[in-house]
Amino acid sequence: MKQELNEREKTVLRYLVHDFIETATPIGSRYISKRHEDVLGLSSASIRNVLSDLEYLGYLNHPHTSAGRVPTDLGYRFYLDKLMEIEVVSSSDRKKIKKNLDPSGIETDEILRETSKILGKISRQLCVVAGPQISSGSFEKMELVQVTSNRLMVILSVKSGLVRTILMEIYSEIPREKLDELARTLNERLNGLTISEIRETFRERVQDVSGEETGLIRLFIDSVDKLFSGTKVEKIHIGGAENVVLQPEFVNPKDLRGVIELINDEDIIIHVLEKNEALPEEVRVAIGKENKEGKLEPYSVITSTYSIGDVTGSIGVIGPKRMAYAKMIPLVNFVAKSISELFSPSQKA
Repeated sequence: MKQELNEREKTVLRYLVHDFIETATPIGSRYISKRHEDVLGLSSASIRNVLSDLEYLGYLNHPHTSAGRVPTDLGYRFYLDKLMEIEVVSSSDRKKIKKNLDPSGIETDEILRETSKILGKISRQLCVVAGPQISSGSFEKMELVQVTSNRLMVILSVKSGLVRTILMEIYSEIPREKLDELARTLNERLNGLTISEIRETFRERVQDVSGEETGLIRLFIDSVDKLFSGTKVEKIHIGGAENVVLQPEFVNPKDLRGVIELINDEDIIIHVLEKNEALPEEVRVAIGKENKEGKLEPYSVITSTYSIGDVTGSIGVIGPKRMAYAKMIPLVNFVAKSISELFSPSQKA
């Protein structure tokens, strides 16, 4: 099989992918010949031969109900890696996003929720914003507050300013001074470690604590996975569901049911974000079967990462493989960078 496409094949493939993304209709040689006559200067017969070669090489499919062809996962991948020209995020979209990212009197969680909505509206795809992965944050302090005679609230703070609260069942009421003393001891021993490091080494760091009469050290050791959870995604916000279901791919009730099931299954979405996690300043695209989750084969997933202090979260769009990658990739990247800038120390100063 040929390892590289010639210039004519690349040009025809570029126009076919572009036209299919725009029209959602299988593209035939006559359509390409007429629409791009000034640029290509090729007859319909010549283009038909090129399309046939591209299909043989695995870049196109030929639906039996149509005379036209559609890109395969391989075709889309080649288009992204070799042929696509990235667009610039429009000034109007930038303004909408920046306006949404106004932190005045708004909590982080609410900002992320509103971001998922505005990105879903602009992209017309399913947008997912995952809360920061607190397990990568550096421990700042722990506070212990008894809320009832048999329930204790553990408040964990990381240096990025994020806080996690955990309710623990206890056997009896514990004097305030004992809770404060234990909190001071733990804060001294855990200072500077990441939450995930604490989870892995907590037993060794506290097992020699002497005179601990409350039983909390034993309880914390037994509940270390709950206290210092290794779950990467704290919370997710989903936006754009009302827009993505209007895409032509979901006219068929069976396909529509599939995307609705996806929207309602947060576990799959979290799994997808974790598998497609991008490095900071990077955008990753998984097309069709490149997604490890079987239910995601009909879709493409574009993800990026934002930072809040020393913790990170994920942002992404999920939609049909026929999505406008040239627009979606810079859009996702812009939103991720905007969130990071919003919470950067210089912005807070």
